[in-house]
Amino acid sequence: MSEASESLEAFAARLGHRFANQGLLEQALTHRSAADPKRSQLDSNERLEFLGDRVLALLMTEWLTERFPEEREGDMGKRLASLVARDALAKVAESLGLRGMLRVPESEGRAGLRERANVLADAVEALLGAIYLDAGLPPARALVRREWEKMMGADPRPPVSAKSRLQEWTLGRALGLPEYRLVSTSGPSHQPFFVVSVSAAGREAEGMGESKRAAEQAAAETWLAGLGQK
Repeated sequence: MSEASESLEAFAARLGHRFANQGLLEQALTHRSAADPKRSQLDSNERLEFLGDRVLALLMTEWLTERFPEEREGDMGKRLASLVARDALAKVAESLGLRGMLRVPESEGRAGLRERANVLADAVEALLGAIYLDAGLPPARALVRREWEKMMGADPRPPVSAKSRLQEWTLGRALGLPEYRLVSTSGPSHQPFFVVSVSAAGREAEGMGESKRAAEQAAAETWLAGLGQK
C-alpha cells in the first residue's frame, strides 16, 4: 500500500466512513486548480460540493426540527444559515484535519490556497456529497451530528447576523436601510477578495471577505463595533 493510500485511509477513519469507492474520496479532496483541464475539471470536487451542499441542508434541517420542536420556521432558518455558513464549515474542516489533505498545485499551496475558508468549506460539502454517493444518508448524518454538535448547542437563542442587527438598529430609529457598496475586488477568479462599505445613520464602515456576502457581514460588524455592539 502506498503512503498516499495510507494517508487517505487514515483520513477516512477520521471521517468515520470506509469508502467502497475510494475514487469519490479522492475527487472530494481535489481542488479545481489541481483537476485535469482535458476533462474540463470534472474530476474536481465542484460537482460533489454542489451535491453535498444539499445533503448538508437536508440533514441539518432534519436535526433542527428534532432539536428545537418549539421554534418557529424563521428562527430555525436563522440557525440553519449560521450552521451551514462558510465559517462553520471551515471550523469542521479544521477539526477533521482537512487542510493538509486537499490536492492543489504546489504553487497554489505555497500561495496559501489551502488556508482559505471558502476552499475548506467547499471541500467539507464535497466530502458530504462523496459519502452520500458512497453509502447514502446514514454515514453523512453521523458525520454531521458529530462535527456540528458543539455549534448546534452553543446558543439557546437563534443567532442574528450582523447585517440583520444593523438593519434592526436603523429601522428601529426610522433611519432607513443600510446601504452597501462594493469598494474593490482583487485576486484571481478562483480566489476573489472583496472590500465592501456600508453607510448607515451618517456613518460608514468597511469590511473584507472572500465573498461579497462575507464582506458585507464584516462591514456591518465593524459599523456595530463603533456603537459598542458585538
